[in-house]
Amino acid sequence: MNTELTLHETITDGGAAALEAVGEIDLSNVEAFSAALEAATGDADSLLTVDLIHVTYLDSAAINALFRHVDHISILANRLLKSILTLSGLADLVPVQIVDA
Repeated sequence: MNTELTLHETITDGGAAALEAVGEIDLSNVEAFSAALEAATGDADSLLTVDLIHVTYLDSAAINALFRHVDHISILANRLLKSILTLSGLADLVPVQIVDA
């Protein structure tokens, strides 16, 4: 059974690319998340903002997908995700901004 995940590629007010995820990211839908990350970071000269503010769950597959793009992303996340981003070491490699949802 697939977990619900919605992905939207957008442009920020500053003109930078952003990928917004809403829902849960786990093994059942990480392929779609990975493909969206790959497409959005493919030819980008600037950092892609990965907006995880409305994500309620990340599993290790999602963390691995983010790790594959550490040189090309920054992350917006909610407080719920702060510990997994920190414990995984991702927050040491990628700019992470914690935002109250």
